[in-house]
Amino acid sequence: MALRNPLRGLRLSALLIGINVGLLLLAVAGVAAVAVSLLQRLADEQALARVAQAGASAQNAIERAGDEILRDAQLLAERPTLLRLIQSSDAQALSAFLSQFQLTSQLDATAIIVSDRVFASSGAALPWDALWPEHQDESGYYFHRQAEGALLIMGAQVEVPSLTGATVLAAKLLDESFAAQIASEVGLTVTILERESALADVDLRQLRSAATGQTVTARRDDLGVYLAVSPLRAPSGQIAGFVETVLPSTLLADSLRRLIETLVALTLGVAALAALVSFLFGRWLVHPLLRLRNAAARIGHGDLATPVVVVSGGEIGTLAVTLEDMRRRLLQLTADLKRQQAESNAIVTSIIEGVFTVDRERRIRYLNPQAAVLLGVNAEEAIGQFCGNVLNPQGPDQVRPCEEQCPIVHARFRAGASATEHLLLRHGARRTVVITSAPPSENRQVQVIRDETEVEATRRLRDAVLANISHEFRTPLSAQLASIELLLDQLPDLSTEQIGTLILSLQRGTLRLTQLIDNLLESVRIEAGEHAIRRQPVLLDEVIEQALEFTQPLLAQREQEVEIELPYPIPAISGDATRLTQVFVNLLANANKFAPAGSTIRIGGAVEPTTIRVWVEDQGPGIPPQAGQSLFTRFVRSTGEEPEQGGVGLGLWIVKSIVERHGGHVEAFSDSTGTRMRMTLPRGNES
Repeated sequence: MALRNPLRGLRLSALLIGINVGLLLLAVAGVAAVAVSLLQRLADEQALARVAQAGASAQNAIERAGDEILRDAQLLAERPTLLRLIQSSDAQALSAFLSQFQLTSQLDATAIIVSDRVFASSGAALPWDALWPEHQDESGYYFHRQAEGALLIMGAQVEVPSLTGATVLAAKLLDESFAAQIASEVGLTVTILERESALADVDLRQLRSAATGQTVTARRDDLGVYLAVSPLRAPSGQIAGFVETVLPSTLLADSLRRLIETLVALTLGVAALAALVSFLFGRWLVHPLLRLRNAAARIGHGDLATPVVVVSGGEIGTLAVTLEDMRRRLLQLTADLKRQQAESNAIVTSIIEGVFTVDRERRIRYLNPQAAVLLGVNAEEAIGQFCGNVLNPQGPDQVRPCEEQCPIVHARFRAGASATEHLLLRHGARRTVVITSAPPSENRQVQVIRDETEVEATRRLRDAVLANISHEFRTPLSAQLASIELLLDQLPDLSTEQIGTLILSLQRGTLRLTQLIDNLLESVRIEAGEHAIRRQPVLLDEVIEQALEFTQPLLAQREQEVEIELPYPIPAISGDATRLTQVFVNLLANANKFAPAGSTIRIGGAVEPTTIRVWVEDQGPGIPPQAGQSLFTRFVRSTGEEPEQGGVGLGLWIVKSIVERHGGHVEAFSDSTGTRMRMTLPRGNES
């Protein structure tokens, strides 16, 4: 008995309809399964990213709290009332003062240590005797661990500037109220755990141990949460505990379930409709429409070069002709779009300014390379992110201007908008930019970023330099004008000694103006690249004599003496005598300004096999320990107290430039006896 063919009796159209509907259902089922998996994974990634971001925000909030504690401790240490109460040994009044300060600064506890013992305290009862010696060498804020299971203490301590042996201690308890305050900022539940107690939890020990270097995130189905664990690190680098942020997984699970149900229902509806349409029209449209479908598929996949085969018959023939005409038009339009896109990309990537586009929700949709470099981000990673999170603009009081002062939003209601923004980049650098926003077009807005960081810095430096130069010129000119007016008004009545005093004052003012002008001219020459040095044999003792002759009126004004102890004979060097004279004039002028009146300025030297060392030493207060080589930077002035105006900060920079152009170098040394400026110059060729 022969087997019956199950396909016997079926028409080709019915067979094609059945196959198409079956393939459609299989494809839809496969897409739905993949979509569900992708949605679940996307939900997990977004949840983990959210708790990680919340953990980073909590870390930043704790760091800011530590900085505020340190600032409060510094502010308390500088209070004159505190110094007076300590010196008067009034512990009761000091405790009341600390309590009042504690309330205004939102600290949990404060204390004063005098001679290694607690002199007064306020607030929570803390183990000051154990806390003070353990952290007395730490300069920033720190974390203190009490007994196991107890709360962490975040504290800072600052020495009272005017009282040796007195130290201010400020502390804040990292308790539940502090964690709740941070949680309100980050939007998720926050828990602060002491390290040893946290690692004692067996269930979470492995996850917390992995977080000692960086933030670790995980989905814990056993706890029903998404969890982020971040290390709580002190400025010294020591990990004192952990910060945990928690997001309940049920929130995302409910949303995902509703989305899946909607997707399934929509998928079934589309499949049923497709099956019905295929059944009704497939039987008599299969053959000609199959060709047109194939042609349309080729066009949909980008194959515009293959022509559409024209078929005969009424509407189907017209459709084939229309599809062919559409193919030709699309081919021409695609070529035009590619050419325009290439031109646009060439323009956008070649301009200096950064360009980016955003959608209606202000998510970045395009970022040119210049903008990516300017913002210090990866262009691919920035796509899809909120522009405020990428640019990170800083407004007053650390409030981002994204809500009320955003130029993108303003441009939607105007012909355009422009704003100057101060950006805090991811690596910590700050930039000042001008953002110009265009009105929206097809739900896209184009923004142009122009970097104004160097322009703003140059503008501030220019204003500061002009102010200093104006001040420097005004002071001697005012003194000269006063002397001249006195000479004009009282010349017949003045004695010879009084006239000489006024003329000396005019001479000193002229010398100061001459020195300032010489320094400014030398600065312009250096800036213009005029580094040439006239090489000829030069004796340093003659150069020093000329410099002393030039500065003698300034030294005589402050009754300062100059002692010269140079080796004899001192070899000649190859250099520019005029430039070297300017070097010693600047050094002697500095010594004259900083050394006390009536002191002695010493000029010494030493001859070595290949070099000659010469130094100018004064008996002034010395240079700050942190100054170092920054003293020789242009427009940098002394940070200490000066007996007169500070100058424009060009003298030592010019000294350094001239000495280096002679092949030498200059150094600054300071101790309790004064300051020594020492230069080392190569010896000239000896015959």
